[in-house]
Amino acid sequence: MDTKKMLKTLTMQKYLYNYWSKRFLSRWIVLLFDVLVVIFSYYLSFFIRFGFNSTRVDGYIEHKYLPYIVGVYLVIFFVKKSFSGIIRLSGLEDTIKIVRSSIYSAAIILLVFVAINFINPELSLIPKGVVVIQSLLISFILVLSRMTVRGVYRLSQEKKTETKNVVIYGAGSAGLITKKTLRNDLKIAYSVCCFVDDNSSLVGKNLDTIPIYSVKKVLYGDFLLEKGVEELIIAINKISTSRKNEIVDVCLKLGIKVKIIPTVEKWINNELSSNQIKEVKIEDLLDRDPIEVDNHYTKQELGGKVILVTGSAGSIGSEIVRQLVAKEPKQIILLDIAESPLHDFRMEIGSKLSKEFPDVEMKFVIGDIRNREGVQKIFNQYKPNIVFHAAAYKHVPLMEEFPEQAVMTNVSGTKNIADAAVKSGTSKFVMVSTDKAVNPTNVMGASKRIAEMYIQSLNKAQNTTNFITTRFGNVLGSNGSVIPLFKKQIEKGGPITVTHKDITRYFMTIPEACQLVLEAGTMGKGGEIFIFDMGESVRIFDLAKKMIQLSGYKYPEQIDITFSGLRPGEKLYEELLASTENTMPTYNSKIMLAKIIESNFVMVSTDIEDLILHADEGGHTVVSKMKSIVPEFISNNSIYEELDQRKKSV
Repeated sequence: MDTKKMLKTLTMQKYLYNYWSKRFLSRWIVLLFDVLVVIFSYYLSFFIRFGFNSTRVDGYIEHKYLPYIVGVYLVIFFVKKSFSGIIRLSGLEDTIKIVRSSIYSAAIILLVFVAINFINPELSLIPKGVVVIQSLLISFILVLSRMTVRGVYRLSQEKKTETKNVVIYGAGSAGLITKKTLRNDLKIAYSVCCFVDDNSSLVGKNLDTIPIYSVKKVLYGDFLLEKGVEELIIAINKISTSRKNEIVDVCLKLGIKVKIIPTVEKWINNELSSNQIKEVKIEDLLDRDPIEVDNHYTKQELGGKVILVTGSAGSIGSEIVRQLVAKEPKQIILLDIAESPLHDFRMEIGSKLSKEFPDVEMKFVIGDIRNREGVQKIFNQYKPNIVFHAAAYKHVPLMEEFPEQAVMTNVSGTKNIADAAVKSGTSKFVMVSTDKAVNPTNVMGASKRIAEMYIQSLNKAQNTTNFITTRFGNVLGSNGSVIPLFKKQIEKGGPITVTHKDITRYFMTIPEACQLVLEAGTMGKGGEIFIFDMGESVRIFDLAKKMIQLSGYKYPEQIDITFSGLRPGEKLYEELLASTENTMPTYNSKIMLAKIIESNFVMVSTDIEDLILHADEGGHTVVSKMKSIVPEFISNNSIYEELDQRKKSV
């Protein structure tokens, strides 16, 4: 045989060996062993029942019933899958399966015997005590054998090179699974000092031999230091953001790492692995309770529709599309001017569609919302029922430098999309706005406020399209947000640059923001501005310090924070409502409705046409016109402050 054929034969043999040993053979061996235990325990139980008196055993033992008893156990083993686990990793769940299988089998056998006795009292049957003893023997032998295999396997593995004392927050099923996962880690020998739980009824008890303590005892005493705890793992499905921050604050002061397990949906093959237990990120601490929406109503509203998403390659637009897909619309038109990001998103979303939502059609369109004719052509071709308008310029300093671009994209672009929607008979138009549109201090915020004014006034001027606005704060992880910037600065060894020590911002996650957009699209009737309850604003200086500590560094010894001063157009704090506005509740406690002063369409439209006409002049000319349209637009830390001074002097 030549070398190639020999290698091919050896490869095939190795494949067959791995295939049978890893996929099927090992399970059949376990099942065969379990059946042999059933047979062995059947005879042993007679000897135990009759005090190992062979004469009495011979008088009672019935060989003819053995096949039926084996059959019952075999069926239950298959139903409960007690033989299908990985023996070397057996744990509490596998033990419970074995015990339940034995109990269920014994119960079935006893019930059958009772029925037979009722039908034919003269028939000689096995003593009921033998059935019970056999069940106990099977449980004991099978559990002991699996624990022995696990112990031998552990001893045969390479010795763990590191030991860690940990505390698990959460004494529920997730906490127990986390303990089991840590126990099976081959590199680190984890010692779980205790479980911590807010449930007072659990405190003082044990979970898998580990004590459960209160939060007060563990976090606010000397427990963590006395036990030499190095890590605290949050293993609970639902935990409030305030509690997470409390835990992190205490642990960071003591130099203890805080980790968190992912949600069950992200477990691999429904099992948690140790490498999925990650250190807490700043995003985890800024997250809030999820918005509760009526998904059935949202799907009913969006399902089967043709939907256009502008700015669909951006952080907000792309997430809107991801969430829209699950609503199963008829068609989604993804419009963006950015070719490469749109191409990348096309590759990402395409595989998901083909597998999960093959009936949803996607159309990727390269286009510029500033091109009125091009926009109208897109609407004429696809005739969207609903528009989600997320395309915009959003960087404050750049728009201060190029106000004409803010006008052409944020104002003229929005006007083009809105006008085309009305002409094409679009039923709903949902615009993504910003908290910077409230009492704007910069060109970007003012341009978004002007866009809001136009679609609100247009809503009242026609009966075809319902125009709806949603306002957001800063979005975690979006392009240009502070958190990715701070992470890069930390990776380089610092310093972190913050504009002002007292600057504050609201934060929300991208999925959260987009969920609100979809909710507004179904809730809105036209003319509304929807605002999300964003909780408390966050001081950016405190955010930076916490990010340094979460990264394992000390402030200011290892990484410092410097202050660069407010950027052009930037203000210390953002608002969600203008002073002339107030809010009304909606059926969702997390979503408020702004009561706004309505604008006259003819006046707003005329002013905007004049603004767009003179946009190319840029600089003070275009900003002056923006200030006349939005009287509350007062520039801050900007070259355009002199325009406000002139207004005051007049």
